[in-house]
Amino acid sequence: MTLPIDDASARQHSGEPSPVPGRGDNRTSRRSGADLTEVDCQIGELCDRSTSELRLAWRQLHRTGPPQGLSRDLLIRALAHQLQERASGGVSQGLRRRLQTLAGEFDKRSGSFDPGIVPKIGTTLVRQWRGHAHTVLVREHGFEYEGQHYRSLSVIAERITGAHWSGPRFFGLIKRTGASLVAAAGQ
Repeated sequence: MTLPIDDASARQHSGEPSPVPGRGDNRTSRRSGADLTEVDCQIGELCDRSTSELRLAWRQLHRTGPPQGLSRDLLIRALAHQLQERASGGVSQGLRRRLQTLAGEFDKRSGSFDPGIVPKIGTTLVRQWRGHAHTVLVREHGFEYEGQHYRSLSVIAERITGAHWSGPRFFGLIKRTGASLVAAAGQ
């Protein structure tokens, strides 16, 4: 069994269009049940391959060798995941963007952090402010407030309040720390 290096070559045989590489989730190019059965067979064949063949497959997929000390079991699991991801079209563009944001935040803080609550697309956020209910709709590429598109909740929170606010905190999407909970309880 050989793992496809280029999705376009794999799709030429199935007659499906080749999506732009690296573009995340293209729901119109999902594979059929027969193709998924083929992927299941390929995953089953991974167990029959030698460790050196698995490492070679890793090199073909990632253009570099597997991490030092990666066990045979993890090599099989990682390659199986890659096959499944390619068969299902990959992760969505929104998830890819969120992961990049979280990785950037992690790098800045040099440690662990709380990523907060991530609302799903279609979620409606409602915040009462000075006797008026403000409604924001979560869209794939940002937020909608009063018929206008915004990339950031903070911009919306500032528009509502007239002062700079953390948008996620304003709409209750960030958990309060232990110290702030104690202070709030004492009030």
